[in-house]
Amino acid sequence: MERREFTAALFLLPASAGAGLSESDAASGVRAALERGALAAVSVLGKTDGFLGDPRVKIPLPGHLNDTAKLLRALGQGHKVDELIIAMNRAAEAAVPMAKPLFVSAIKAMSVEDAVKVVRGGSTSVTDFFAGKTRLPLAEKFLPIVTQATEKVSLAARYNAVAGKAAGLGLVKAEDANVQHYVTGRALDGLFLMIGEEEKKIRADPVKTGSAILKAVFGA
Repeated sequence: MERREFTAALFLLPASAGAGLSESDAASGVRAALERGALAAVSVLGKTDGFLGDPRVKIPLPGHLNDTAKLLRALGQGHKVDELIIAMNRAAEAAVPMAKPLFVSAIKAMSVEDAVKVVRGGSTSVTDFFAGKTRLPLAEKFLPIVTQATEKVSLAARYNAVAGKAAGLGLVKAEDANVQHYVTGRALDGLFLMIGEEEKKIRADPVKTGSAILKAVFGA
């Protein structure tokens, strides 16, 4: 699914739902819309170059490890650095599809009260809802996939060794000292970022969605 289809998928209902549409019906519309939008986000990122080809979500080496990368490049080992960066992003792309069932489950469990809070909340309340309900279980599902993908790269073990020492010196965050945990965290960050950016667009101009549900909610 293309990004423009994703933009058209995340329909949001305003506080002033149209006449003739019950709160329950409006909440059902929100659930259906959020499901389509969330799965579209997964589709955009969960494919080749979903992360690697998008500078907004591409996973780089943590800041201070770039010094090590520069040294390796100077020693003619730049291809190994590139191999690790590619592997990290490919790992994220492979893990993201695991978000589908958890997103669907969270949306189906959404109460009318939840739906109202999501719609009337801030510019990223949809993203906040997903993050609150799914981030921890998603991390558990992502980690084995990321581990399997990154362990194929010899430089991953060196990353962990160097990052571990750097973390001890306060140069790298503790959560970034292990490549598998680092990639898992960045994959989740990228997924929620993508949903958040699209949510802001929809809230800014929801009429562009051309949604029948949206028209019914807005009424006249």
